[in-house]
Amino acid sequence: MNQMDWRRRRRLRFVAVLAGACALVPWAGAGADESVTWAARLAPAVEKIDAQMPGTLGVYVGRPGGAGAYRRQANRRWYLSSTVKVPVAIAVLEQVDAGRLSLDDQLILRESDFVDGAGDMLFQKPGTRHTIAKLLEKSLQDSDSTATDMLIRHLGEDHINARIQEWTGGGFGRITTILQVRYDVYGALHPEVEHLDNRQIVSLRQAEAGEARLQALAKLLGVPRAALGRGSFDDAFEAYYRKGDNSATLDAFARLLDRLVGGELLSAGSTTRLLEHMRRITTGDRRIQAGLPEGVDFIQKTGTQVRRACNLGVLDPARGREGTVVVVACAEKFDALAQAEKAFSDLGRALVEAGVIPVVADDAARTGRSPPQSRR
Repeated sequence: MNQMDWRRRRRLRFVAVLAGACALVPWAGAGADESVTWAARLAPAVEKIDAQMPGTLGVYVGRPGGAGAYRRQANRRWYLSSTVKVPVAIAVLEQVDAGRLSLDDQLILRESDFVDGAGDMLFQKPGTRHTIAKLLEKSLQDSDSTATDMLIRHLGEDHINARIQEWTGGGFGRITTILQVRYDVYGALHPEVEHLDNRQIVSLRQAEAGEARLQALAKLLGVPRAALGRGSFDDAFEAYYRKGDNSATLDAFARLLDRLVGGELLSAGSTTRLLEHMRRITTGDRRIQAGLPEGVDFIQKTGTQVRRACNLGVLDPARGREGTVVVVACAEKFDALAQAEKAFSDLGRALVEAGVIPVVADDAARTGRSPPQSRR
């Protein structure tokens, strides 16, 4: 099948899906009442999704520039997990725009940089050099935590947190390295954790999350399991989440994405670079994207940790600030990740059925995107 045939078939499928959605819910048309209409239609759908999912769901959906929004528990903080990699990337590219960094600058991978998580940096040799450009790509597209921690180390946590405060006006907890998250969680269980090196922390991932992980930690420390207390593995993470680090209100993250898409934070080139990395993410196919019709351009970032998950991004950023839709969704205290992923995919379908997404039949051709690649 040639490119023209592929695009024609994709547009026809997209039109069919949209026609079905419009049959369910008439499109309100442009105007001041439009946001009220789609928000009113979206509300019961999100309430149903939340009720069906074990745990709790938070949602922000809005048009940038203050053109209407739907909020569900959007003014309380949610743990962000790997979605913190978006503001870290913005901070890096801001320095590039200012001429204080170059994308060609190289950082040396140190032994102390390694942290568990996705991506292949964990398997690189200490002493290897990696450009800022490549680390940004790995951090955003592959959610590589080692790459992210290298960037945070280079800029400094204090600098990154000060910039986030400036961009958003508040609503974010302190952003730390991913490795620091591990030290904070395990360190609350036993004071000797602070004396473990990062490779020892990484080795804990060889044990299954849960009681087996706690037993592995006790063995590593050379103490009986009882020395870690009676709490469960989940209890340890819940105690950490209550600290508020690496968390934000959905409203605050939406403000960040709004300003990013509006070109207020970065140069046009850097904005395009960041959004393109988010478009090529390898971790979001079972979340909001799964509920959207083919042809909808959703640039996104995901985050996952123990009983926490997020999915956020911008629908159709090529339309410019007035035509895009910002979506920020987080879930907590679910029993299995698949439950949160189903809630996110159901949210994607609800966005279409409520008439939130301002799409046209030739969007797939207009964006000029290549046929989708297989993703993990």
